[in-house]
Amino acid sequence: MQVTETLSAGLKREYAIVVPAADIESRRMARLTTLGKQLKLPGFRPGKIPMPVIKQRYGVAVAAEIADESVNEATRKVVEDNGLRPALQPKIEGVDVEAAKASPAVDLSFKIEMEILPDIQMPDFGAIALTRLKAVVAPEKIDEAVATLASRQRELVDLTEDELAARGDAQGAITGDVLTIDFLGMLDGVPFDGGTATDINVDIGGADFIPGFAEQLIGAKAGEERTIAVTFPAEYNAAHLAGKAATFDVTVKQLRKSVLAAVDDALAQKMGLETLEELRTAITERMQADYDRMSRQRLKRSLLDALTELAHFPTPDTMTNREFDQIWQRIEADKAADKLDEGDKGKDDDTLRTEYRAIAERRVRLGLLLNDIGRLNGVSVSPDEMNRAIRAQVAQYPGQEAQMMELFRKYPQVAENVRAPLYEEKVVDFVLELAKVTDEVVSVEELAKDPDEATSAEAAPPATE
Repeated sequence: MQVTETLSAGLKREYAIVVPAADIESRRMARLTTLGKQLKLPGFRPGKIPMPVIKQRYGVAVAAEIADESVNEATRKVVEDNGLRPALQPKIEGVDVEAAKASPAVDLSFKIEMEILPDIQMPDFGAIALTRLKAVVAPEKIDEAVATLASRQRELVDLTEDELAARGDAQGAITGDVLTIDFLGMLDGVPFDGGTATDINVDIGGADFIPGFAEQLIGAKAGEERTIAVTFPAEYNAAHLAGKAATFDVTVKQLRKSVLAAVDDALAQKMGLETLEELRTAITERMQADYDRMSRQRLKRSLLDALTELAHFPTPDTMTNREFDQIWQRIEADKAADKLDEGDKGKDDDTLRTEYRAIAERRVRLGLLLNDIGRLNGVSVSPDEMNRAIRAQVAQYPGQEAQMMELFRKYPQVAENVRAPLYEEKVVDFVLELAKVTDEVVSVEELAKDPDEATSAEAAPPATE
């Protein structure tokens, strides 16, 4: 095999390959000979089929196989012999398939084009200084959570005659009561989709309905009918109703009061625990875990920003183009659905392309850096870690566990979607162990605040092991 390097510029490499006809013919005859020993054709004894017959029937197919194998083997050898790390699958050009099928064989000539991964200088991780924002669960937050649980365990009970009598002449619904109603909604006197319901509970004084709806039911009694008028909010999630004026014919079927569950051990037992203290502890642990996840995300983002500042190497155009194409597809979809980010509205396509091209390049550069950090420092995802992660994914599809497991077994790329984020988190953990991290306790509001919404779309994609 003859290999000639025809281009070496930056990360781009090109090679001209010639596989001699003699090598092609030798492999082709060997394959046909082996095939002749295995074939069973009517009129011929096993192993005694004449070569001209074998060539006539299978020569073209075998020649195509040999050509394909020769191209793959030559590509692999060029990569290995030159110590290359292709960014993506090398591109093969100029293979003359018809010439490869010719008899006698002719030289197989083609060209290999590729981009290689850059040489990456490892940063001094110990010089990276980060602040880990942390928040602790305040007692009043626990009280609020317990009260919310109690409200969800409320009972709706009929008002007694004494309770109604105590209201004097106004024995209809007051704030805190619950009405069970049927209603028919109309726009310009015509019923609209989704505007009809039966046996709906309405909290008087609550905020679950359209503004003004529940307020117009104050004083209503069981058996009463009312027509109320409301205007849907301009930002209402149903576009055909947003900002529209509507009327509702309401029939009140029942008037009851809401009795909250007592905040005691019985409430905890409804939650599957024994005591109120156990319930408060469980809530504390859950909320603290949420805060810790937020803290982790803030710290990780700070680390990725710091690594970006230390990453100074070229990115392969093929990888950047692919990343940009994926981003641009989302941008075009958002434009078509009128969901473009506010900061992007009003910008022309050239401006958007320039900005998002830079984001794509940043993502690729950061992904390559994380990948090399893991590769050079022996970071890996163990089989046990993968199995646990896959089981967690499968558990999200109750009743379809067997099908999901088969999907993971059958399609390795699906499993890679699980492996990649695991690998990235392990690389992040590795760097954080070496970086200078200082803890700072802040409020939950400060922890939840996005430090820079304008760059939130620039987070790096998961590195790959």
